[in-house]
Amino acid sequence: MSTDLPVIRLKPKANARAIRHGAPWVYDNEVVTDRRTKNIAPGTVAVLEDEERQPLALVGVNPNSRIFARVLDRADAGAPDTAWFAERIGKALGLRERLFDAPFYRLIHAEADGLPGVVIDRFGDTCVVQPNAAWAEVLLDEMVAALVEVTGCANVLKSASGRARGLEGLDDQDAVLAGAAPETPVAVPMNGATYMADLTGGQKTGLFYDQRPNHAFAQRLVAGARVLDVFSHVGGFGLAALAAGAESALCVDGSQPALDLAAQGAEAQGVSERFSVRKGDAFDVMTKLAEEGETFDVVICDPPAFAPSKQALEAGLRAYERVAQRASALVREGGYLGLCSCSHAADLSKFRQASTRGIGRAGRRGTLIHTGFAGPDHPMHPQLAESGYLKALFYRL
Repeated sequence: MSTDLPVIRLKPKANARAIRHGAPWVYDNEVVTDRRTKNIAPGTVAVLEDEERQPLALVGVNPNSRIFARVLDRADAGAPDTAWFAERIGKALGLRERLFDAPFYRLIHAEADGLPGVVIDRFGDTCVVQPNAAWAEVLLDEMVAALVEVTGCANVLKSASGRARGLEGLDDQDAVLAGAAPETPVAVPMNGATYMADLTGGQKTGLFYDQRPNHAFAQRLVAGARVLDVFSHVGGFGLAALAAGAESALCVDGSQPALDLAAQGAEAQGVSERFSVRKGDAFDVMTKLAEEGETFDVVICDPPAFAPSKQALEAGLRAYERVAQRASALVREGGYLGLCSCSHAADLSKFRQASTRGIGRAGRRGTLIHTGFAGPDHPMHPQLAESGYLKALFYRL
């Protein structure tokens, strides 16, 4: 075991067995914190010991975070270097290349791919990295070198947006880490549709790959249908529906740049004549559509995380209920309603209850025909519920 790494120790009542069995996080109230440990620089790699001073794991430490330590490897592995990153990234790449026939996917999904707090999305020869943990920020050069070596990508961008970096005390400065940033949006093929991803000015990494299997399920419902895609971002469900033979798709979003990208996607796909957009607050637009007497064969709502934390859970569930209520009023009799949540704090059961309540409050009755989750390029760490955040419910009303 490397002896030049600092050591941190679990408190006597902390659950060392959980760490031995694969739990990836150690919270600040589980660690013996004296002046020395509090002064460890954020991002330092250390050895975690149990109360008997037996080595448990190699960890990335951040005394400024509620997650004090993130498990990286065995205790005797030594500090991560470029070869260490290359091994992890190579393993993740092998899975994606087996799953997908084109290089457009989430390459690294944090803890589940062995890189805690790190998200990497791939867009052809460009990768967008979100180093959402201090240890990854400190070792960013080694990570990028390995990423270029393993994937052959020409460009690597850093996306510093999002709540997670703030919780770690990290900056919000985007950067070009290798190559150059694409000057125009990147065309991304998915489920027969074409999406335009803005890798420098868009949300998060530029596109959400997680809904791919739920887009595919929705495509089975939309032949000849009028489709409404609410909180559409760059046209997620709407463009997928048009690729599968929908009569029309109306995308609703509060972001004009996102709707402009959706329109570009429709043009690239050759379906502009069946595609339309409406900018505005989703709740307001749904209310106005109902007042106008509009109904649709398929309505799908994919809102942002209304419950990003336990503190926001109750308010978030009320918001999901309101979405279901407003959307239900727009579904014709015998039509289909898709409701999604990317809030890890709202588990499947709570989200399903809120959605079903909202349908009932609209005076509708629905049967649940399908429950969907994120795609296999978003693997779930079995001991980290947060990694299974996405839920999609499809009802027939």
